[in-house]
Amino acid sequence: MTSLGIDIGSSSVKVSLLNIQSGKCLAAVTLPSSEMPIEAAHPGWAEQDPDMWWTYVCDAIARIAATNPLKEIKSVGITYQMHGLVCIDKNGKPLRKSIIWCDSRAVETGEKAFREIGPEKCLTHLLNSPGNFTASKMAWVKQNEPEIFARTYKFFLPGDYIAYKLSGEICTTGSGLSEQILWDFTTDTPAEFVSDYYGIPSSYLPVHKPSLGIQSYTSRETEIRLGIPQGTPISYRAGDQPNNAFSLNVMDSGEIAATAGTSGVVYGITDTPRADKQSRVNPFLHVNHSSGNPRYGVLLCINGTGILNAWMRKNVSPELSYAQMNELMALAPAGSDGLSILPFGNGAERILENRFTGVQINGLDLNRHSRSHFLRAAHEGIAFSFRYGVDIMKDMGLVPKVIRAGEANMFLSPVFRNTLATLCDASIELYNTDGSLGAARGAAWGAGHYESREACFAGLKCIRSEEPRTSWRGPLEMAYQNWKNKLEKAISNI
Repeated sequence: MTSLGIDIGSSSVKVSLLNIQSGKCLAAVTLPSSEMPIEAAHPGWAEQDPDMWWTYVCDAIARIAATNPLKEIKSVGITYQMHGLVCIDKNGKPLRKSIIWCDSRAVETGEKAFREIGPEKCLTHLLNSPGNFTASKMAWVKQNEPEIFARTYKFFLPGDYIAYKLSGEICTTGSGLSEQILWDFTTDTPAEFVSDYYGIPSSYLPVHKPSLGIQSYTSRETEIRLGIPQGTPISYRAGDQPNNAFSLNVMDSGEIAATAGTSGVVYGITDTPRADKQSRVNPFLHVNHSSGNPRYGVLLCINGTGILNAWMRKNVSPELSYAQMNELMALAPAGSDGLSILPFGNGAERILENRFTGVQINGLDLNRHSRSHFLRAAHEGIAFSFRYGVDIMKDMGLVPKVIRAGEANMFLSPVFRNTLATLCDASIELYNTDGSLGAARGAAWGAGHYESREACFAGLKCIRSEEPRTSWRGPLEMAYQNWKNKLEKAISNI
């Protein structure tokens, strides 16, 4: 028996096939070979075509089918880039390109809603402000594209669209509604007062189902086109960060997961709903939440992480691989000899209260600093932004002692992971998993093929562990405080 996991990112689509009994990956395909395009018609905008994701899903499944019998697939799980908006008409066709997670056009819309609905009600019932999340993006469409709004039959998230294409059924999840800021944490039901405020008809919202459990079944059309048997349960769905935590077996209060792809995230679990009064971090329903056993994920996101690293490679070190960049930056000392970089160049940052500082380079000395300093300062700047956010999470009662992550992206950089471990005074544990494998495991569990959590994660292994470096602590703390001062000055000037 096998389980299929689908991961819809903003950079790529990955599909993995998991052997349910052994917990081992049988095949994995990532498409395209270069990053998917993000269209930005105006500053702060970011859009992608939902059917581009679907095309890559189909192509990846076809490649897996070339060497693996898809008739043995017993479950399908989906993870996806969070907060994106997909609007469809009555025929299930997208009415416009998806407004994705890093698009900041709805910031003012959400801020106005926060003021007019009332901060106390928002922070009590939503644990957040409406912000730049999906509901506010839909309100932007209503205000600026009324003809598209009028033709909208349903709106939902990127993963919901892929589930619809596989099944023909329109639905979302409770966790998905919470990431759209359409969930009332006080009543544990959809937050109709938000959609009412925005003038969004309740009929536009799909029904919601559990993240971990059977949501729908694959259609006859899917069997004909892709070879996945009709009636295969789609039994897991989660945004990329709740899914990253699930992939790492992070499901209980006090456990912490992290990822550092295009954006960087620290995601901690708590059993107590609690809001940050400044809405710099975001609580959501975790994948295993239930009213009798509450589990909330507290998400810290930094938009400008891996994208800065990719920019560095493209523009500063085009002849080097990422591994060679990592070796070069290790030649510079901890603290980068006074050179610091603010990495916030990928849209408005939630942890900065939706401000956009842009990337800023400070302390560059043309007589002392080399390319190795420049590369190291970028990785340290990204780690500093994590520390800045972790300090916010500590104020909410989440104190990381162990941070789990997949061995991928920025966590392949010794400088980054050792800087993060030292600054947060926490161990870093890296595991043999990724988003698509996590979705495949979740689907097998949701379909009833695993009897327990232990059985589900039997194939998950810690493959590397990093401890804080005592010799780095002094210079890194000094460099961090200097970086923080520069950040606060930049914020005050906005």
